Amino acid sequence: MSEQRQPAETRPAATILLLRDQPEFEVLMVKRHHQIDFASGALVFPGGKTHAGDTDPAWAEHCVGWDAFDDEQRTLRIGAIREAYEEAGILLAEGLDGSDFAEVCDPAVRSAVDRGETAFIDVVKELGVRLQLDSLAVFARWITPTMMPKRFDTWFYAVRAPADQVAAADGREAVDAEWIAPQEILRLADAGERTVIFPTRMNVQLLAEAESASDCVARAQARTLVTVLPVVELRDGARFLVIPPDAGYGAVAEPMERISAESRAG
Repeated sequence: MSEQRQPAETRPAATILLLRDQPEFEVLMVKRHHQIDFASGALVFPGGKTHAGDTDPAWAEHCVGWDAFDDEQRTLRIGAIREAYEEAGILLAEGLDGSDFAEVCDPAVRSAVDRGETAFIDVVKELGVRLQLDSLAVFARWITPTMMPKRFDTWFYAVRAPADQVAAADGREAVDAEWIAPQEILRLADAGERTVIFPTRMNVQLLAEAESASDCVARAQARTLVTVLPVVELRDGARFLVIPPDAGYGAVAEPMERISAESRAG
């Protein structure tokens, strides 16, 4: 009898929903590079795995809201802000006088941080700013299903984007950065015009229930967080991916055929 394969370990990750209200309620989406092996070309929120540098205790002097969070949340929030900086050129930070950071993020410096050649904390020090950890509202938490070879424990955060910064894709992991209304993302996905993988689509649907950036953040803060670990169920001979009914997404049973097609899209 063969031994049952143990699920892969999960790795911590953070994703960020950058929101704005002008010209309408929109969220920043980035398009994954076509050479990425999973869901190439898909529309996703900026985000990724946390890095060792995100745990540096020296961040205590360069963050707003440091004392409000435990070590796990500090690391995740720093990671989310770093990913938004690397992938989209948006830096959620403020000057020592409390004014929002409003400069253009240097693409060469962003690339150096992405490659690990420059520490993100050194960039923040050089700019003379502090990361706004307390501006992020927990939106959701999703864990990759146990049958997947690569698994992540991903926290989603919602935040109003700085009004005076311009989003620009990094050209490596993300080839485009686009502000899109939530309902339009769903329309594009349903029409087959854009690839939107299952976790992203579910969170866009949840996002679409809000009327504005402030409303979205308020809803996230009021919502009881239920961790989503999708499981596969066999129903009438077909396989479906199912999520907890009390997680805020309603009763969801997604055909595995659609999910497989999304992961292969390019």
